[in-house]
Amino acid sequence: MKKLLSIVVPCFNEEPALKSFYEVVDKVSREMLELDFEFVFVDDGSRDGTLKEIEKLREGDKRVKFVSFSRNFGKEAALLAGLDYANGDYVATMDADLQDPPALLPEMYEAIKDGEYDCVATRRVTREGEPPIRSFFARIFYRLINKMSKIEMVDGARDYRLMTRQMVDAIISMREYNRYSKGLFSFVGFKTKWIEFQNVQRVAGETHWSFWKLFVYAIDGICAFSTVPLVIAAVLGLIFCMLAFILIVVIIVKTLLYGDPVGGWPSTICVILMVGGIQLLALGIIGEYLAKTYLETKHRPIYIIKSTEKDK
Repeated sequence: MKKLLSIVVPCFNEEPALKSFYEVVDKVSREMLELDFEFVFVDDGSRDGTLKEIEKLREGDKRVKFVSFSRNFGKEAALLAGLDYANGDYVATMDADLQDPPALLPEMYEAIKDGEYDCVATRRVTREGEPPIRSFFARIFYRLINKMSKIEMVDGARDYRLMTRQMVDAIISMREYNRYSKGLFSFVGFKTKWIEFQNVQRVAGETHWSFWKLFVYAIDGICAFSTVPLVIAAVLGLIFCMLAFILIVVIIVKTLLYGDPVGGWPSTICVILMVGGIQLLALGIIGEYLAKTYLETKHRPIYIIKSTEKDK
């Protein structure tokens, strides 16, 4: 009996790319004769015709399954829903824009099928076509998080990976609300092989990841897998307390010895503003962790399903 490979595809306003994506992956699936395939599309509250396009694919190929959210819950929720819904012995997660080359699937399967690896992941070795400022901050982010966290984050890592059922079950067992999948993939462990590839441009449409969204996503990743920012806030507070104590002693001694009046109002204001800024930064860091804790304690569902192919 053939083993089943599930292709999980999060989709948000991907109507222009879906047909091309399906045709390319379908072609690859028909070359991998030792496996059965299923396609699990997750419509993440798209506002275009993404769901209708998926339904058309379903009409022509019963291997196509889908989950449609009641609203946009974000890519992390869509990935989890796809993993929840996938039945495969192996599960691959891919983007619908063909920036994750489907042609790598046979190589990935060859690496995982003998049981030596539990996961075959991909990483971009170039960021050609990406805005230079985004590439710069991406590299800075990976350097920072790898110094702050005990979990290794690979620079250029994509969500495109092929995993065994055992690893998928480990990932979906973690039902945290604030999800950072790249960190979760590393957290669960298991033996991973990395495959490198050159950056590929989108087949259609535009990216939905603005610089601000990526920045917020980076903050989520740091907060999810490191408490170092809290330590930094505490250390900064200690340093400024010590500096303040030293300056008080210096001013008292100087006044007793020389009787100099206390001057330097401009510099005093600058110091007050700087210390106030440090305090607000520390409060912001604490507030970010507190907000994450608050959201977790609500136990709200990570996503809400409006419909699936079974409802049609």
